[in-house]
Amino acid sequence: MTLPSTFNRNSTADQVLEGKNLSGKIAMVTGANGGIGYETARSLAAAGAHVILGCRNPRLGEEALAKIRLAHPNAQVELVSLDLADPASIAACVESLSTRNDISQLDILICNAGSMSTKYLLTDQGIERTVAVCHLGHFMLTKGLLDTILKAPAPRIVMVSSESHRYPLRLNFDNLLVAKKQNRINGFNAYGQAKLCNALMALELQQRYGSQGLTACAVHPGALVTTGFGRESWLTQALFTLVSPLTKTPHQGAATSVLCATNDNADDIAGGYFSHCRAAKPSAEAGNAAVAKKLWDFSEDYLQNTAKI
Repeated sequence: MTLPSTFNRNSTADQVLEGKNLSGKIAMVTGANGGIGYETARSLAAAGAHVILGCRNPRLGEEALAKIRLAHPNAQVELVSLDLADPASIAACVESLSTRNDISQLDILICNAGSMSTKYLLTDQGIERTVAVCHLGHFMLTKGLLDTILKAPAPRIVMVSSESHRYPLRLNFDNLLVAKKQNRINGFNAYGQAKLCNALMALELQQRYGSQGLTACAVHPGALVTTGFGRESWLTQALFTLVSPLTKTPHQGAATSVLCATNDNADDIAGGYFSHCRAAKPSAEAGNAAVAKKLWDFSEDYLQNTAKI
């Protein structure tokens, strides 16, 4: 897997998209009201794409729209309510987008939204929150939008993973949705499992739908990107402050996502894992096709039994 690129860890999303014309393309970015998601959405809109910002917080979403429109007066951007921890919110989002006459296809889906806490938190459905937001919510959203995505001539799905996917050597299905050990560090364990799920989901999407023209991949945006991520944890914020000289800005963190979403040659990225605008080698577990299929079936079974679209 190669990705011919002159870009590197210091490249920005705007540099990656310089000279590209995305007019006529429709993109959706989850978690787009701030940080990497905002810069991803803004840069795609600046290049001419019609961008749908999927946001949980309406006020922050509206503020993000206003900022994009102020910076790029001709930008085509809109907001859709999306809480990835809430199956009802996801279903409503899918229903809204799938039935609109002005959205006949979805060219780009960037599953960017994430969640991490050092505390053990559950959703209203009783699922560990980090895995619910990072994986199950995106799985439900993607499944629901697949028909619309596959109508595009060359659709892309980018799963924003992390190097944290390497820390669980094996995906623990027995401990995935509801952790058995509810201790302080469980949030970090859950995050690693969730990011591993993101990489595996990209692999399985490519396997299942590559023959229908879909290109899917996973990306690592950069080590400890300077955003509000993990803001509810003083420990996480302290770590961010300590290593801040080594971190990326959100503008740099968005570069790999937009590069993979818009790279001209789909074969360069199909089913791959990318970091710092270059192809990278994922963990052995993240590249295991059998585990990817098992995770898909596991997730699908959960949705069929608890949260149908």
